[in-house]
This record gives sequence, structure tokens and C-alpha cells, in this order.
Amino acid sequence: MKILIVDDDDIALELLENALTGAGYEVITTTNPHEALSLVRSGAVRFVISDWEMPELNGLDLCRTIRNSDTSGYVYLILLTSRDSSAELVEGMNAGADDFIAKPFHPEELIVRVRAGARLLSLETRDVAIFALAKLTESRDNETGQHLERVQHYSRALAQQLSLNPKFANQIDAEFIRLIYLTSPLHDIGKVGIPDCVLLKPGRLDDAEFAIMKTHTTIGAETLAAAAEKYPEARFLQMAREIAATHHERFDGNGYPERLVGTQIPLSGRIVSVADVYDALTSKRVYKDAFTHTVARSMIVDGAGTQFDPDVVAAFLQIEPQFTEIRTQFSDSGNLPSMTKAATPSAKTERVAATVS
Repeated sequence: MKILIVDDDDIALELLENALTGAGYEVITTTNPHEALSLVRSGAVRFVISDWEMPELNGLDLCRTIRNSDTSGYVYLILLTSRDSSAELVEGMNAGADDFIAKPFHPEELIVRVRAGARLLSLETRDVAIFALAKLTESRDNETGQHLERVQHYSRALAQQLSLNPKFANQIDAEFIRLIYLTSPLHDIGKVGIPDCVLLKPGRLDDAEFAIMKTHTTIGAETLAAAAEKYPEARFLQMAREIAATHHERFDGNGYPERLVGTQIPLSGRIVSVADVYDALTSKRVYKDAFTHTVARSMIVDGAGTQFDPDVVAAFLQIEPQFTEIRTQFSDSGNLPSMTKAATPSAKTERVAATVS
């Protein structure tokens, strides 16, 4: 990771540079805050340590300008300052600073704070990598459009609503909500193992082909389980595996691949099941038109207690406006039907809703 140090004091620059390079970081230094802005805007650096007091453009102004700039990713900002009043620290945070280091600084404290910032940036890098992997999988089927984005937002909205239900107080916290948003796009990662002749077939699957399609759940789960075994502390891999394995299970035990019943199905899988099916119903495919929200809503409600967890369906009904907003925000061409289209779902559509997104 490259760290940019901005300070008009050459001695301070040298001290900071020596401490950071000694800890293994690559360092760029400048006494010119305008040059610093150029480096940030070019994407060359995403970690900046700046002195607060500088002529022309001080540390606060530098923070504000960076925050208002169109950068390719989050830029972590530490202000180096001798100011320590609460009002000044609040001013610095409002300007966009992430952390502060007091002058004169202690090298050990500097390294600890830099490592904390680096961890936060690595989380964003991880999130981007996970979503890129999911999009790569989805790219094999060019019909799905912004399916991942919609499922991601539907799942988070459902989890947030369920968190208000005392029944789930011990299961859903802020971390659960963050993780389901992060990992729900991986629900169909196992489709990388499905042959094109099945995955891309422009019509109804026969029984043998459908059996092959169903294996995407186990392929995805096994892939993610292998990663989780290697990195057992990575909770997101555990949830991703649960979702990949169980988002086609049914509450009544007639789903696949394990025919789990009720709460045997992990909560994450029960949530993504509703999100995934809703999106399948309201999206246009080669074998069907996009159904209206009203039709999709009716099918979701009819599936409560059989296909879907009734509590998740109840949460869905409580936040219907959020679903329609998300659907509009991430709409594909042909995904917003007129209210007169497809008043009655076909048998093919019902099978699609139960199995394939």
C-alpha cells in the first residue's frame, strides 16, 4: 500500500517517511498539497497523512477537496496536528478526516493507526473483489442484467426489516445486515459449473437438464466451503456458503438440494430466497415477460409457509415500497411491464420462481 505524506516541514516529512518505510510501507512525500490532490485524483494513492497547518491549502481544505473529488475508491485521511480540543477534532472529522495523530508523534502509535486504516481499505477491496467475482459468474448469462444489484438491495432491506422483529433480535445485527448485502450476490456462483447447453438454453429445461441446473447450489456451496476451510475466521465466507447452498430450499421441505424444512434452512438462505424469486418474477427472460409487482406480490404471499418463511414474507409486505424503488433504480430494459401484462402466471413461470433466477 502506498501512503502519501503531505507536510510543508521537511524534517516532519523525513521523520514520518522513515517510520513508515521501516514498517514496510511504500511512501510518497510532497510539501505541495496541490500535488497531493493530483496524486489522489489520479488513483495513485488511497491513503493520505497530511499536516493540518499548511500555507495556501491547509489539511482541512485538503480533506474537504478530496471528499468532494471523484475518486476511484475511498481515500483514508489522517490529519497530523497539535490541536487537541474537542471542537477542533469535530471540525476535522466534519472536513472528512478519518483519524488524527498528535504532534509530536510516536512512531508506534503512527504505525498502529496506519494499520487500522489499511484494514478498512482492505475491506473495501475485498467487497469489490467479491462483487466482481459474482458479476463474472453472471456474465455467462447476459439476460440477467442488474439481477445481482437488485437481489443485494432486496436482501439487505428484508434483513433490516426483520431486525425489528423481536424473534430475530439475537440473529440479526448490523454485521449480519452488512454481510448479507456483501454475500448475497454470490448465491448463484455455482452456475460457473453448469454447461452452456443447460445454462443458456432458450427454452424449457427437460427433467435431466433441470437436475443438472439444480447442482449449481452444491457446486457453489462446495467452492465456498473450501475457501471457508482455509480461512475459518472469514465470517462472510460462511454466510456466502449458506446462501449458495440453501437459497432454493423450501420452507415445507420440498426444495433442493437437501430438502431442509423450516428453520433448518439458515436465515440468510430464507431471506435471499424471497429476494431471488421476486427478482425472477419481475424480470424479463427469453421464456417469459416481466411480471408486475402485483403479480409477484401475490405469488410471494401464496408461497408463505410452503415455499417461503412466513416471517420473511411478512417483512416483504411491510417494505413493498422499498422493493418497487429498488426495482426501478436497477431496472433493465423490459423489466418494468405495464399493469395489464401477464395477469396470470403460467406453469412455466411458477417453476421458474421456485427454481431458477
